[in-house]
Amino acid sequence: MARKGFNKLPGAPREDAQNPHAPATRPEAQNRPGIPNFAFLRPRGPSSDPLHFFIARRWELMAPAMVCIMVGLGVVSHSAPGRLPLALSFAAMLLCLGAPLLATVENRLHHRSWKRYPLMLLAVAMPMLLFGVAAAQWTQDTAALDWRLTVKGYGILVLLATVLLDRRLTSIVAATVGLWAGAAAHSASTATLGMLGAGLGIGLVVAMRQARLGAEESAHRAEQERERHRAEELLREYEDTGQGWFWETDRRGCIAYVSPRIAELLDTEQIQLYGRPFLSLFRLRAEDHDSERTLAFHLSTRSSFQDVTVRAATNEKDERWWSINGRPVLDQFHNFLGFRGSGIDLTETRKSQQHVTQLARFDSLTKLANRFQMSEWLEKVINSPRIENRACAVFLLDLDRFKQVNDTMGHPAGDALLKQVAERLRVTVANMGRVGRLGGDEFQVILPGYHQHEGLGHLARRIIENLSQPYSIDGTRVIIGASLGIAMCPEDGTTVETLIRNADLALYAAKGGGRGRHHFYDDDLHSDARERQQLEQDLRDAIDAGALELHYQPQVHTTTEKITGFEALLRWKHPKHGYLSPAKFVPVAEETGLVAEIGEWALRKACSDLAGWPHAVRVAVNVSPLQFANTELPAIVARAIADSGIDPGRLELEITESVFLGEDISTEAMFSALKDVGVRLALDDFGTGYSSLGYLKKAPFDKIKIDQSFVRGATIEGSRNGAIISSIVSLAEALGMETTAEGVETLDELDLVRLLGCSHVQGYIYEKSLTSAEVVARLERGLIAVAVGPRSARAPRQTMLRKVVLEHGGHIYHATIRNISSTGAMVEGLWNVPAETQFGIHLADDNVVLATARWCREDRMGVEFVRPLELDATGGVQFTPARAGPESAPEGGDAGLLRKAG
Repeated sequence: MARKGFNKLPGAPREDAQNPHAPATRPEAQNRPGIPNFAFLRPRGPSSDPLHFFIARRWELMAPAMVCIMVGLGVVSHSAPGRLPLALSFAAMLLCLGAPLLATVENRLHHRSWKRYPLMLLAVAMPMLLFGVAAAQWTQDTAALDWRLTVKGYGILVLLATVLLDRRLTSIVAATVGLWAGAAAHSASTATLGMLGAGLGIGLVVAMRQARLGAEESAHRAEQERERHRAEELLREYEDTGQGWFWETDRRGCIAYVSPRIAELLDTEQIQLYGRPFLSLFRLRAEDHDSERTLAFHLSTRSSFQDVTVRAATNEKDERWWSINGRPVLDQFHNFLGFRGSGIDLTETRKSQQHVTQLARFDSLTKLANRFQMSEWLEKVINSPRIENRACAVFLLDLDRFKQVNDTMGHPAGDALLKQVAERLRVTVANMGRVGRLGGDEFQVILPGYHQHEGLGHLARRIIENLSQPYSIDGTRVIIGASLGIAMCPEDGTTVETLIRNADLALYAAKGGGRGRHHFYDDDLHSDARERQQLEQDLRDAIDAGALELHYQPQVHTTTEKITGFEALLRWKHPKHGYLSPAKFVPVAEETGLVAEIGEWALRKACSDLAGWPHAVRVAVNVSPLQFANTELPAIVARAIADSGIDPGRLELEITESVFLGEDISTEAMFSALKDVGVRLALDDFGTGYSSLGYLKKAPFDKIKIDQSFVRGATIEGSRNGAIISSIVSLAEALGMETTAEGVETLDELDLVRLLGCSHVQGYIYEKSLTSAEVVARLERGLIAVAVGPRSARAPRQTMLRKVVLEHGGHIYHATIRNISSTGAMVEGLWNVPAETQFGIHLADDNVVLATARWCREDRMGVEFVRPLELDATGGVQFTPARAGPESAPEGGDAGLLRKAG
């Protein structure tokens, strides 16, 4: 009884193996091997019921059949029909071609309506009658056309009508009688009329019988429909209560029926599920169950199963789980027909079970695996029974600047950020491996299997890039970064502890390299870790012993060329290694929290030194984001000013754009408090960090410092840096701010920043950084600064020993390139070369470049290339460029002035 509810269409044939012609949900059966595929005999639209309706849509195929019969008769008899037979045949064909339209009209009528009979006579009987008359008239008019041949044509047409009308007995009789009535129109004998009358009688009897059978079949179908409706109601009530659902497959495992509720959950139409694999309803994973208990196993072995838990392939936000029962269906000959079964929803039950597991094995904030589960899974991979399955890679990630977000925006914002980070990490890694959170802002990724360094590096860069994109936290734009360390098994360790330790060392190396990077484990990292630990201890000792120093670099006004101030730069002279780069020990200070103590000392020291300088000179001190987040910063600044007795306006605090990552009320309050103290504020390294112009509307800056990355290369032809500098200067002037160009080292760069309107310059072109004593001595000589340095910076040189051939005036010279850049080279091996001499230098077999000698001392000369050479991805000169067409060597010239080296 339940199965009767599966087919919703009244009178639809059952869709299983017992009815191989089911067309509704089994379209593949129409092209089954071994069954002729007469596509031209199939109806092109919905077919009417042959029991109740007379006109078949494919009756239109009778028109081409008539054409074929007429052509055949003409070919055999070597004759053509007259005008009357041709006109009658054409009318018959037009009526046949109108069959689909007449069938549509008939389908709109009730199956007991008398109007169906006139339509049948018009669509079926009339064209056959006209064709019969036409053929008979042609036969009578043409002596070469034998009646026996015409009768054969009639017989073929009757057989084709029987096929096209498909069990419509009344229509078949009407077509047959109509055809022969037309044939008898020219020989209306008593015998002929008697036979036609008998045919009409038979037609009436058949029509009456068909009407009676139609009525009985309608009553039978109505009864079946009532039973089906009752069964459907019972099933629907069961399904609508949510207690369960039903399903059925064919022998190929494709869906033959599924409850409508499942279609709704899958966000599709029920009919669209028919013919799809049953397993497509679920998201199966091999690790969910033992291999002998999976749903796919039971379906393939055609065995019964109960309570198989599977995940539904729905698009819902939350997972949905079902428990599936099923058994194979066999016919009376024990042939397998498919599966039939039911399912129930386990979502709520599973949620309660998973909640307990979630607390023990997953991070409650990000829903990622926790440290315990990640360690357990890594242990399982490393201890796999098969050696080839033990290979894996471990990523350790640490978020850069996350602590600053926590400090400036609060822990709820930090938690929201961690959730977004976890989601991005999960999407980036996808099914390549597992992702977990170890705690705080530290994450772990485990990638099973062998991996090439290139592939791991590519994934690491994608992770860093994706995690460094801006986040939105409560409407605030936040930017952080990520550093990543990589260790591989078995190359870097064969135990969990060793792999994690080595990945951690690689992570520290990545952070030490400037953050926002990835680093593979290397054996040297152990010594690096010991060195970093020693460096941290030495830094603490230096702070306690007062061994840190402040050096000062002048800031010069571009118009007056007077020193207006100095920037305080932190320096540390290590007792063993001498002066260390701030890039080496400042990150250690930031990680260990020493930067706040160092920053406060630098502030007091700078104010103390400033007290002994002329009143017109200022000092600029850098403030780290950690210091800026400290609510006591205004008080610390005020005490340093009071202790030194300086004017607050002579102190300038340089703040980087990173303080705006967590821009909120506290940030604005800090700016307001600092301005109340009376100090000046400068925006440092503008354009290299957060770079949003929105904060310039609120932050009360007095100066914008243009980062040296924009100054370097600005004088090179085609560089856009000059346009960027010009835009920054225009912006600063519009906001009433000064501008300082950092890192100016050549006279060309100095001329450019002056031309672009920068108000101040800082760089080696005027002075390197000076000690406190050197500053006092320098200021005693006055405030006027003189620019001293090279006119322009030459392109980076690449040192080498490369044999080349030089061509000049038809002579060949062998020489050696000692160093080379994109614009020139130093060549050794030729003596007494006059300046401006041109050569063709054979850098490679297919690459000759033009060069001009600019100077020559002994056997060495400097040459300048006529056209700059191409550089590869690493910045090295390409000796075999991709572009074709070597430049020809110059001809003529002072060949006699050249001679090869002895």
